[in-house]
Amino acid sequence: MSRYRGPRLRIIRRLGDLPGLTRKHSKKTAPAGEHGQQLRKPSEYALRLEEKQKLRYNYGISEKQLLKNIKKAKKVQGSTGVILLQILEMRLDNTLFRLGLAPTIPAARQLVNHKHIVVNDKIVSISSYECKPGDVIKIKNKNSSNNIIKKYMEYPNLISLPNHLTFEKDVLLAKVNGIVERDYVGLQLNELLVVEYYSRK
Repeated sequence: MSRYRGPRLRIIRRLGDLPGLTRKHSKKTAPAGEHGQQLRKPSEYALRLEEKQKLRYNYGISEKQLLKNIKKAKKVQGSTGVILLQILEMRLDNTLFRLGLAPTIPAARQLVNHKHIVVNDKIVSISSYECKPGDVIKIKNKNSSNNIIKKYMEYPNLISLPNHLTFEKDVLLAKVNGIVERDYVGLQLNELLVVEYYSRK
């Protein structure tokens, strides 16, 4: 099973704030479980694993997908960690989430899977579709599609709109202007540890 469908607050307590996974916040600070209260210094491997798990749970991708994206990022010239984050941020489900059209990435994925989203005048039902500069994203002209989006937009995301996206709320039209910069990634993460995790495997 590639997608996580279990308790989300348990993941938040273990890994910290993951805006893409859920909007919920736990009042408890210690990790879940019997041994969550024991404070021990984590090993280097544990730190790298934790950063990798943050990426997986926040973006809702499987281990296989993450490994594929790491290999893709290594082929591109530049910092592998930053390029990996850019690849994940430019996914269609994440782009919808960052536009405020969905409260979480799983909700955005559902919009895409149910064919509510049109990219460059074509219906796209693959949430891993990589948005490119110049792409125009619209909502399918259907009452059900518009109602769902408007309901989601009543509770806007806390994250401000990144500079690589423009969004016209009145006509529900978005445009991708460029590739996201590292500063606008909404996740607190050390991407170098993720690259280290896979380089040692």
